[in-house]
Amino acid sequence: MDNGVSAGSTASTSTLGHIALGLTLLAFGVGHTGIVGGVSAADSVSLATYVGGLALFVLGILEFRGGNGFNGTAFAGLGAFWFTWATGADGKVSADAAGMFLILFALLGLTLTLGAAKGPFGQGVYGLLTLSLVLLAIGAFADSGALGKAAGWVAAVSGLLAWYGATAALAHWPVALGKGSRRGAVAAN
Repeated sequence: MDNGVSAGSTASTSTLGHIALGLTLLAFGVGHTGIVGGVSAADSVSLATYVGGLALFVLGILEFRGGNGFNGTAFAGLGAFWFTWATGADGKVSADAAGMFLILFALLGLTLTLGAAKGPFGQGVYGLLTLSLVLLAIGAFADSGALGKAAGWVAAVSGLLAWYGATAALAHWPVALGKGSRRGAVAAN
């Protein structure tokens, strides 16, 4: 979300990008937790391909075109991640290769965390995404389903945070949380 833009401003590619990221993270996270019977992470492949992958990548290009280098990098980079994850989700790669892939994209998440606006909606979304990818990578290397479930919960919380931030901008809700925050101030990129 645009730094310093008040909630209630007109919708933007940034808002749509955060909704797409939030929904994809929620589906991916819930699939890993096993909380919904019969739903696995593999069931989020279509959403990850089209919403998380293609749509986010296109929104990233539009953000670059509009002069927002941070959101351009975040959306295009994460769009590439989701598209690649979804196309490789059918088990064509070894667990170690999947772990390495997750570590590499956790580095992107770390970069986004460090570059994001301070606060729960900038650093929070990307920090939790990074943590979930690291947990999944370690789980892949160690063949640990428990770490995969923990990573799913972290990804779901990250998705809820991204979704709330975008929804708040559209619905004129307060976005910045904590002491000294102004009602309506968007505290994320």
